Amino acid sequence: MSSHREAPEISKDPVADSTDVYAFVSPDKPDTVTLIANYIPLQGPAGGPNFYEFGDDVLYEIHIDNNGDGRADISYQFRFTTEVLNPDTFLYNTGPIESLNSPNWNRRQFYDVFVSSGGSERTIATGLACPPCNIGPLSTPDYTALADEAVHNLGHGITVFAGQRAEGFYVDLGSIFDLADLRPFENLHAFGHLPKAPGVNATNHLNVHSITIQVPISSLTKKGHPSIGVWTTASRQRVRVWDADNGENVDSGPFRQVSRLGNPLVNEVINPLGKKDQWNSLPPADDKLFAGYVTQPGLAALLPVLYPGVFPNLAALVASKKPRADLEAILLTGIPAGIIPGFQNFTGPVLADMLRLNTSIRPTPANKQSIYGLLGGDAGGFPNGRRVTDDVVAIELRAIAGVTYALIDKKFVPDAAAGLLTDGLTPASVSAAFLPQFPYLGVPYSGYDNPS
Repeated sequence: MSSHREAPEISKDPVADSTDVYAFVSPDKPDTVTLIANYIPLQGPAGGPNFYEFGDDVLYEIHIDNNGDGRADISYQFRFTTEVLNPDTFLYNTGPIESLNSPNWNRRQFYDVFVSSGGSERTIATGLACPPCNIGPLSTPDYTALADEAVHNLGHGITVFAGQRAEGFYVDLGSIFDLADLRPFENLHAFGHLPKAPGVNATNHLNVHSITIQVPISSLTKKGHPSIGVWTTASRQRVRVWDADNGENVDSGPFRQVSRLGNPLVNEVINPLGKKDQWNSLPPADDKLFAGYVTQPGLAALLPVLYPGVFPNLAALVASKKPRADLEAILLTGIPAGIIPGFQNFTGPVLADMLRLNTSIRPTPANKQSIYGLLGGDAGGFPNGRRVTDDVVAIELRAIAGVTYALIDKKFVPDAAAGLLTDGLTPASVSAAFLPQFPYLGVPYSGYDNPS
C-alpha cells in the first residue's frame, strides 16, 4: 500500500503509522494548497467499543521544504488530547451524537495546531474538536453534519480538519503481495496461469484518520520558486515507562521520528526490508543513503522473472546496470525543465524523497483529469503532487517498468506491457464518493452499514 504496514516496527504501532500524504493546488480555491496526512491504516468501521482515534502521545507533522535542501522550512504540528465524560461506562456514546458538544458522546478528542518556521514556533489554534467515528444510524444519524462542524476556519486563509475519513487509496493488496500476481495479467504470470480477472480493492470499506490543512500558496513558497517538497511524519518521545500503580504509560524525553512518508510506495516496494525502519527515522535530506535502491529498483528486476517474455526490453535495461535517472528525478529531485515539454517540478540536486508540487500549475478541470497524472498528460496529478484520485499504483508500476526511462534515453523502447500495467482498479473502486471540496476524502464507512 502507499505506506500501510510498510516497515517491521511501525507495523506494530498503527497510531503512529503515516499511511498516505497528498498535496495539490485546491481545485475550488486555486490560491491555496491542500495538504492531507493520513494515519492509522486499515480501520474496520465496526471497531468498537474502543473506536479508532489519534494518539495523545504522538506528535503528528506535515512538513514543507521550499528551498530544496530536503529539510523542513515550515512544519505544521498537531497534538491531540482525549477527554472522557463518564469513565464508569464502557460506552463510546450513550445516545445519538447530533453535535460535537453532545452530552451523549463520552470519549472525544481535541487538538492544537502549531506552525514551526525559521527556528520559532507559534500556536495557530487550540482546542479544536474532532468528529466522532462513524458508528451507525442510531449513534451518528447525520455524520456529514458532524464532519462539517469539525471543519475549522482559522483565518488568514487556513482551514483545518482532523478526524476519520473513508480510505481513498485504492490497491489490490491480495494480488500485489501474492508474488505481484496482477489480476489483469494473471494469464502471463510465471507461477500460475489463471484467467484474467478484475482487480479487488482491498482497502474498500475501510477507514483512516486524516489531518487536512488548506493554506495560501503564498505562505508556503519563496518568491521565484513555485515548487515545494512535502512529507509527513509521526514522532514519539524517547522514553516510555509503564506506571503499574496508575495503570498507564508515562512518556518523557525529546521526540524521535518513528514514521515518515513522501512519495507513495517508496518504503513499501523500493527500500529493502533491512533498511525500512532506518528510513522511517531519518529526514529526506539523508535519502542519498537509499538512492541506490531508487536507481536500481528490485521490482524492475523482478518483473521480467515473474512475467517471462513480457518485458524483454526492461530485462535488457536491468542487465545493463544503467542507473535509472528517470526514477531519481521523479522520486528524489523533481523533474527538471526540458524532459517533459512545458513542465518541471525540480527543487534542486539534493536527493530527498518528497512529494514535489509545482504550485504555479493550476488545477486540471475535473472533466479533463487523468488518473495517470503526468503519464496521462495531466500536469495537475502525480508526480506533480498527489491528488486523492490519482492511480499512484499504476503510475509507479509503469515508471518502474521503463515507460519513463524513454524520456531520458530516446533509443529505449518500453515494452508494450509496461504502458498497460495496473492492478485493475480506478477511483470507481472506492465505494465512498470523493468530495469536490475540503476535506476531499469521502465520508467514512459506518460500522452498522459496512458490508464486510
